[in-house]
Amino acid sequence: MYTNMKPIVLAILGAAALFLLISCEDTEKNEDITNTVNKDGAIESAVKVEQLDSLRDVLITTHAVWKDNAIVKNIEYRDTVPSLGLKRTVAENADGDMKDVTVKKEYEIYITVK
Repeated sequence: MYTNMKPIVLAILGAAALFLLISCEDTEKNEDITNTVNKDGAIESAVKVEQLDSLRDVLITTHAVWKDNAIVKNIEYRDTVPSLGLKRTVAENADGDMKDVTVKKEYEIYITVK
């Protein structure tokens, strides 16, 4: 199939493939991601969803306000949201055995900071 292609075409295709592989690497460090909180002055937020019952979940948003290396205020909001129900999926145990199971659907959480 590729025996009739000219060497220059093969070189261009090879270079393009190599470029795509290199460009897909995540070599840039995202400066917005941190493992520590600046406790001198920051607001630390957490969002989670807990199951209330089969029809409802609770969205819990917490904020810790840091000033001078101490928490000066904790704020918590709770909102009831509809449950997403159940879904069927395949699970694998530690021995590698596969089994069909029913699990609770989970919300995806997206946060926009302005």
